[in-house]
Amino acid sequence: MSDKVQSLIEEIKGLTVLELSEVVKALEEEFGVSAAAPMAVAAAPVAGAAPAAAEEKTEFDVIIKDAGAEKVKVIKVVKDATGLGLKDAKAIVDGAPKAVKEGASKEEAEELKAKLEEAGATVELA
Repeated sequence: MSDKVQSLIEEIKGLTVLELSEVVKALEEEFGVSAAAPMAVAAAPVAGAAPAAAEEKTEFDVIIKDAGAEKVKVIKVVKDATGLGLKDAKAIVDGAPKAVKEGASKEEAEELKAKLEEAGATVELA
């Protein structure tokens, strides 16, 4: 493969989906062609990459499903874990099911889940 083509491929890798869509439309207009078939081929690797990403999950959402009987203890744990005020922590607990923390590491999510369950809440990691 020539350096020119390789350079173009590297440039395309850096584009967002929206930018890539604009490039495709511009090329279709410029050369009077349709890129329907090549786009199907280009989409195949992306679809194949999704399961691999799901297997290597590194960020978890801690979701409170139910506050349980000890609601005040659960609110205190939510308040301490999130740094929110009492009113905001209570709103999260009252709004269950609701995410307490999003994008947490596996260790952090499991630790928070354990604390919430110890306080009496039903918790799920997503």
